[in-house]
Amino acid sequence: MKTIFTVLCVIGINIFLSAQKVDYKNNIITVDGQKIGKVEVQKQNLGLTKNFNLYSMEGEKLVIAVLSTEFEGDKNDNTTMYYRFTFLPTNQVGIFKLSTLGMEKGFVNLIGKGGVVEGNSLNEAKITELIASKGVSPRTAVNYTLVSRNKNWPIELKETKAIEQGGEQIGFFTSTGSRNGQDFYEFFIPGGILVAKVNFAGGNNAQNFELFSAKDNVRKVVSIPQKDNVKFLSSAVDPNALTLKRITAWLVQNGYL
Repeated sequence: MKTIFTVLCVIGINIFLSAQKVDYKNNIITVDGQKIGKVEVQKQNLGLTKNFNLYSMEGEKLVIAVLSTEFEGDKNDNTTMYYRFTFLPTNQVGIFKLSTLGMEKGFVNLIGKGGVVEGNSLNEAKITELIASKGVSPRTAVNYTLVSRNKNWPIELKETKAIEQGGEQIGFFTSTGSRNGQDFYEFFIPGGILVAKVNFAGGNNAQNFELFSAKDNVRKVVSIPQKDNVKFLSSAVDPNALTLKRITAWLVQNGYL
């Protein structure tokens, strides 16, 4: 009995020591008395929803958390909303639930208790652990309406990542990083609904791309016919601007964007 009691005491002490106290005041997150970052709150929809940016104490942007409307709501839970967290220094992305009544507090607790901030940057291993333990994989909503337009107009990709055709924005894209020689991107319609995920190798000389579509819930490889041999491209839009333009044109012509 004495041995068991001693073991339980040790476990209790370890749990107590590992527990982290997260405080939040004047937009500063403090963990166990140490300031780890500053939160920028961006109010949306007349203040009904919020997006968040996390900066290090030295001003480096570390995390972007935005409300994700491309996912189907949880029929058994109407008290939370899905947020997409982009961890900038590590190019990792995770989907998390935040309370509709405490979005800001939920964001702060995830960051503080997750231990992901390390000095002026992020800890990649801690982020992986946070996504695995707290992240969710909701089903993508597929009901969306495309902007009415003349498809004969050329497509333009802007430095802001907006996609325009005939002077109207028809969507936008974002890079989600590079892994194992592949570059990954996501495409959205203007309202923020995710319509396609793509990845490819070869940069601006890519011959094909892998597509996952929320519209028909399929993953397939699509050919990119082109004769270019691009050795170097300087573009303010994206290093892979030529391939992205070809992919965007395909998405438009096939009714995805």
